[in-house]
Amino acid sequence: MVNERLLSFKDDIGSAHARGYPHSTYGCNSRQKCLYQVSYGDGSFTIGDFSTETLTFRRQRVNNIALGCGHDNEGLFIGAAGLLGLGRGKLSFPTQTGPRFGNKFSYCLVDRSASSRPSSIVFGESAVTRNAVFTPLLTNPKLDTFYYVGLNGISVGGTRVAGITPSLFKFDSFGNGGVIVDSGTSVTRLNRPAYIALRDAFRAGASNFKRAPDFSLFDTCFDLSGKTEVKVPTVVLHFANADVSLPASNYLIPVDSDGKFCFAFAGTRSGLTIIGNIQQQSFRVVFDLASSRVGFVPRGCA
Repeated sequence: MVNERLLSFKDDIGSAHARGYPHSTYGCNSRQKCLYQVSYGDGSFTIGDFSTETLTFRRQRVNNIALGCGHDNEGLFIGAAGLLGLGRGKLSFPTQTGPRFGNKFSYCLVDRSASSRPSSIVFGESAVTRNAVFTPLLTNPKLDTFYYVGLNGISVGGTRVAGITPSLFKFDSFGNGGVIVDSGTSVTRLNRPAYIALRDAFRAGASNFKRAPDFSLFDTCFDLSGKTEVKVPTVVLHFANADVSLPASNYLIPVDSDGKFCFAFAGTRSGLTIIGNIQQQSFRVVFDLASSRVGFVPRGCA
């Protein structure tokens, strides 16, 4: 068990689901005016001009970077200054700039309560820190845009959850399944059998909490009003060669200002499991593509 001081902050639960991988189209006319359109699984899309530009990072100049200037941005993109693609596709920023920055980058998403500190992203050798624990990147021959990793199990309260085994996260012959690390998805989505096992284990470990009604996609919520500190079961993700212990604020989150907290995992009928950004917050997540591995650094935003 760990002690975790309760925090009150708002969370955009409306966006707490996987957008789905992007579908992109682009092309140019005879006058070399180019347009693009990118749409996502949740209905968000962006349409605009497609061009190349020279970007300068301090004194590092990178030529011929493909960029889109959105003129019609809908869905979750409304009000956003822009979208930096960090995936493994040919037009993603790490792919385009990889040779210049050694095929290495990392980011740290600050805790949602730490609004005074910005999140950060680092490219190059300094992105890889010594205290990271690494898990190998896996390759899905059917879909190469995601960062796939191996997940061997999950522990709750110091005990491995029965029923969550590596076999739940294998690819099938069509490339379905697997586990990806995705900064663009809010809540971690587990395939249904894994989620039910995890949820039931957490409910058993938190049986002394007063239950509250379901909220949005969350079916395990608690009324913690009037409390300033509670003991919650620990949650550890057991990746291949790397155990990642989550802070309680990464999986028990407030959903209103009245003391209602929910277990921030959800199930999906898809075979794909997604490690979302709520579970990644406060970690520096290191993508060492040169060595084909992903690392996690706790309290890595300092």
